[in-house]
Amino acid sequence: MIEEARKAGLHRLLLADEAATLRLAADIAAILKPGDVVALSGHLGSGKSLLARAILRELAGDPALEAPSPTFTLVQSYDTPRGLVLHADLYRVRTPDELDDIGLVEDIERLITLVEWPDRAGTRLPAGRRLDIVLDIDPDSPETGRIADLSGGVLWKQRLAIAVASRRLLDAAGWGDARRDFMLGDASTRAYERLTRPSGETAVLMISPPRPDGPPIRLGKPYSALAHLAENVEAFVGMDRGLRSLGFSAPEIHAEDLTTGLLVIEDLGDEGVIDAERQPIAERYEAGARLLADLHRHTLPAILPVAEGRDHVIPEYDRQALAIETELILEWYAPHIAGVTLPAVTQAEFARIWGKLFEEILAQPATWTLRDFHSPNLIWLEKREGHARLGLIDFQDAVLGHPAYDLASLGQDARIDVPASLELRLLAAYGAARRSDAPDFDLADFARAYAILGAQRSTKIAGIFARLDKRDGKPGYLKHLPRIEGYLRRNLEHPALEELKAWYQAHMPTLFEAK
Repeated sequence: MIEEARKAGLHRLLLADEAATLRLAADIAAILKPGDVVALSGHLGSGKSLLARAILRELAGDPALEAPSPTFTLVQSYDTPRGLVLHADLYRVRTPDELDDIGLVEDIERLITLVEWPDRAGTRLPAGRRLDIVLDIDPDSPETGRIADLSGGVLWKQRLAIAVASRRLLDAAGWGDARRDFMLGDASTRAYERLTRPSGETAVLMISPPRPDGPPIRLGKPYSALAHLAENVEAFVGMDRGLRSLGFSAPEIHAEDLTTGLLVIEDLGDEGVIDAERQPIAERYEAGARLLADLHRHTLPAILPVAEGRDHVIPEYDRQALAIETELILEWYAPHIAGVTLPAVTQAEFARIWGKLFEEILAQPATWTLRDFHSPNLIWLEKREGHARLGLIDFQDAVLGHPAYDLASLGQDARIDVPASLELRLLAAYGAARRSDAPDFDLADFARAYAILGAQRSTKIAGIFARLDKRDGKPGYLKHLPRIEGYLRRNLEHPALEELKAWYQAHMPTLFEAK
């Protein structure tokens, strides 16, 4: 793709040669999800089969995949890492009723479907998730050039904009010839692709479009605003540059499109802080504790530069944010996991107890709180030295909060079982590092705040994992719930949480039953 012009709801791309068509295939494959239908139209010889075959190979992660045109079989299925993909050629279909015989539209919402000659299907293909690509020969370059018109419904508007902007950014940044491989995402709306140049050099494409507002739930604000979750990629950029200025290994940003929410960032690799058996590597966790101690010894700014004339203001981890997070357990975990419906008076008592605890936390000096300082977001960089050996990612939701929060995130890792003995080692390592800089650092007071914020975090995550299952259809997070429940019980043993423990025992007794 070398040129792009927009009409109302349409992206027109000029494809100079076959290589440009293959890049378009990679761009489309990168954004496809189960339920999507890619409808390929155009005259014979316009390149429909070439584009469909290239998309299939991208989805399969196999550039040599045999993908013959299903002109005679009508439908061919492929089992790919992205799920089941159907490739249909309806050239020989005479009426839409014939689709019932071949079962093309059965379970189509669970599949990725590529359809050539989609007009033969009439209205049988679902419109809401349909991306139309109309191919034609470029009259100015008929031998190799093609014109592709891309259009889709409202659900495709942002995705097409991201695909086109991604290609523009990659080409401008010198990564246009890179292979794009989908990377495992997280529980958010962000997505990541590993970029690999022919030379073997790698980078990461971070796709973080502006967060759409959810329904207002309090004070006319959605949950994301109340909890101070990042609204756009500028928060990542500001925090990234702030961390790097302090000598920490946040990824270098190679290129950016702040409007669309795209970054090409340094690939820090895959070496984490856990071993092959998914057990914590104690030395690396302790390195994380000492890194936090070093971060917290600085007087840190609340405003960070992003671009010329644009700053990121780090929000405060205030009472409103802390409270709205704990209430997730009442809304999602209590009815769906604990099997209880709590009356308003019981919920009010829950809020009262937490309110007293929050007063204690908020009375302490605040610092940068990265918020998700745990194993999925920590990369081990063996060749670097000092605190730079620990790579940091996923810090865009950072707030100004109590320093104990991030250590609790590490010591009570949501994805990995951290033994109590290792947790104590982390507290000791952090305390020793803080005392070396501030001899009056009070580890007992810090441990009290650690227990409070550990309980707050466990309470929040229990609600989030239940919500991911019941609302978002992601049951895989439920496997982590027993661990989160264990951390919560561990925190509740601290004397500071005696009243909260009694509330849980009275109203969510299943939490304390033998598992």
